[in-house]
Amino acid sequence: MKSKVGVMGSAGDTLPEGVPEELRAKAEGLGRAVAARGLVLLTGATTGLPDLVAGAARAAGALHVGVSPAASEREHTQVFQYPTDNCDLIVYTGFGLKGRNVVLVRSCDVVVFVRGSMGALNEFTIAHDEGRVIGCLTGTGGVADEAPYLLRAFPKDAGARVFCDDDPARLLDACLGALGRTAADGGG
Repeated sequence: MKSKVGVMGSAGDTLPEGVPEELRAKAEGLGRAVAARGLVLLTGATTGLPDLVAGAARAAGALHVGVSPAASEREHTQVFQYPTDNCDLIVYTGFGLKGRNVVLVRSCDVVVFVRGSMGALNEFTIAHDEGRVIGCLTGTGGVADEAPYLLRAFPKDAGARVFCDDDPARLLDACLGALGRTAADGGG
């Protein structure tokens, strides 16, 4: 079975022309790295950096499953104003943002953070408490860069394994290695 990697991060970076080129390159590089390793991508079916990752992953051949806080496509697009174009499949949870975050994190083998603010912080704490393999794409800001500080300031042994790297491919390889999987076997 293919490994599932969830990418979480700043959904507020919604305007592609507003994302700095270096950040865009890292997000799109992460998407291509997910596809190159034969992984299934999961996101919150949202805007911003996760959507940039999803677009690059799909363009490179990855399957992208969006996990929406909405109960229907209408609510997803009209109330949350979330996109559908970069998703191959959307699961409509109807659980709102916090409930969706639990479903999303629990559905992943690896959870990777690109930047991220309060919503991603919620996802990070869920992933940590669930003992997941966590990757932080450093040099992107937010939760991804502050994770080492958070782990020192609020120590708790929940079994989570956290990896930090500024290179998307190395980060994914470290995370897959922690699962005992490699890109050569499709992460599965």
